[in-house]
This record gives sequence, C-alpha cells and structure tokens, in this order.
Amino acid sequence: MKAIVYERTGDPSVLELVDRPVPEPGAGEVLVRMAVSGVNPTDWKSRRSSAPDGWQIPGQDGAGVVEAVGEGVDPDLIGERVWIWEAAWQRPWGTSAEYTLVPVRQAVRLGDAPFELGAALGIPFLTAHRCLTAGEFMPDTLRAGALADHTVLVQGGAGAVGNAAVQLARWADATVVATVSSAEKAQLAAAAGASHVINYREQDVVEEVRRIAPDGVHTIVEVAPARNAAVDVQVLRHGGAVCVYADDGGADLTIPVRPLMVPNARWQFVLVYTEPKAAKAQGVKDVAAAAGQGALRVGAEAGLPLHHYPLAETSAAHQAVEDATVGKVLVRTSDA
Repeated sequence: MKAIVYERTGDPSVLELVDRPVPEPGAGEVLVRMAVSGVNPTDWKSRRSSAPDGWQIPGQDGAGVVEAVGEGVDPDLIGERVWIWEAAWQRPWGTSAEYTLVPVRQAVRLGDAPFELGAALGIPFLTAHRCLTAGEFMPDTLRAGALADHTVLVQGGAGAVGNAAVQLARWADATVVATVSSAEKAQLAAAAGASHVINYREQDVVEEVRRIAPDGVHTIVEVAPARNAAVDVQVLRHGGAVCVYADDGGADLTIPVRPLMVPNARWQFVLVYTEPKAAKAQGVKDVAAAAGQGALRVGAEAGLPLHHYPLAETSAAHQAVEDATVGKVLVRTSDA
C-alpha cells in the first residue's frame, strides 16, 4: 500500500510517500481501506514536536470501508462505510495511507453520508461536543431539543471546531452567537447555522452579546482564551462555563478571580484525547447520531469550505493547515 510516513520531527518536508505491506488486523481491530483523511492542527503539531518510535503515519481522522476484521470482531462489519477517530493517537497507523488499522470502537458506521463528512467528524466535532456538554447548565448528551432555552457563544465561529460547535448546538436547538473577524467569515458562520454573528473587529462583542442574551450566555466555546478572557468574563451568566480548546499559540492566560467567583463561573479546559472515557463515548454516539440524521454538513454551503489534496501531496495539505487555511483540508487516499 501507499502511505505517508515520517521518521523524524520537522516541517512538512519530513513527510514521505512510501510503500508498506498492508497490515493484518489483530484481535479487536479492523482494517479500513481509506477513502479520505482529514488534516487537523494536531497533525502538524505532533509532526513538529513528537518524535516517532521508528515511524509514524499521520492523520487522526478519516473515512473509508472496512476491509477485514480481527479476532473477536463481528465479520458483518466487512464492507461497512465508517468514519475513524484518533487513529494515530499513541499508535503508528494514521489515516494518511491507503489502509489503516484501528480498534473496532474507533471505526463508526457512516451509512450513506459522504466520506468527506466522515473525515471531518473526529477531532473537530468531538472537541465541540465536549465543549457543549461540560458546563454546569449543559446536558451530558446532545440531541434535538437538548439545548433549547440555552444560549451558546462560539468564539471563532468560522474555524473547524467553531463550525462544529455551531452545527451541533443548532441541532440541539440552542441560540448560537458566533464571533468572527471578517465579513467573509461571517458568511461562513451564518451558513453553518449561527443565530447571530458578531464581527469583533467592527462591533462591541460584550454589548452585542448582552443585547441578545441580557442574562448572559450558558457556555462559551473558546478558541483564544488569552485574547478573549476579558470579554468572556463579562458575558457569562451565573454558573456559566468557558470551555477552552486552544491556547493562543502558548500565551499565558490571566483571569480575574472575584468577577468569576461571585457567579460561580467555570473555566473548563478541553483536550479531546484525554477527556473522560464516558464523555468521549457519549460524544462519539451523539456525533454519529447527528450525522445519521443529516444534521451535520461540510462544504462552503455549510460554512466549511473543502480543500482537497492527493495522497502524494500530503505535505502541501499539512502546510495549508499550518497556514491556517479557512475550511477543512482533506487528503484523498484512494477511490474506496
């Protein structure tokens, strides 16, 4: 099979297209013939900072068809279209290859949904799910109506996780306020389903959010906590939560104690790989349900433009994500 591999850390040039034997699934594993691999910031960050133990195929997310199953796995899964999450987490078999191996629980039935959607579901939507279920006011599970009478603020509504948060929150019937930095990104957030869109370069975010939600918002999905902390403090309702999934490039975060103590506010930090197992399992279940109901979409019409690359150009795909390309970067791995 063809696979992208790196054996040392570095820039995208360390990624090589090589021939590897097609692996055999072990007990509890499935072999998936990949169709599309999704590229996330975590892929290039790992490539630059985490030396592999010998070699590593990058790519946590993807979609394809189950080709074979290992001992203890239902053979009826063979031929099923699936989406994959965390393929390369503490394993060498990522999704940037013609085939990959994952534990069976990490291959989720996709049904008739497009492979492009499946390749976009893992990290962004599972991260967004955790952000929408970790607060004091928030339910443990998402479904239609679960967030009725809730107001959610998505800081950075045109990013991949921001887009996922908008889509999931709207599926659950929340009022969703999204912030963006340009008119073009405002169109994307609106296309994703945001109820209100605020251009923070031109509008006063606190004033606008308080106009929409006079009592404050129930939860904030936060991409830039160091930059937005002062705003977040002013728009949270009593018992509200700020759910932080990114780190402003490593910037330190300073928050005022008393203004957050009085309303019993929560700051919740989110890393999808290490979130509690029960929360992860519920996230997979809920995201699969939303996708199965047709509530999740990709493409410009869903506020998430797609950027396609062939497998041989995975290095260019990684560079596009490093350059903060707006939308979802996908690698076509085969014609599965």
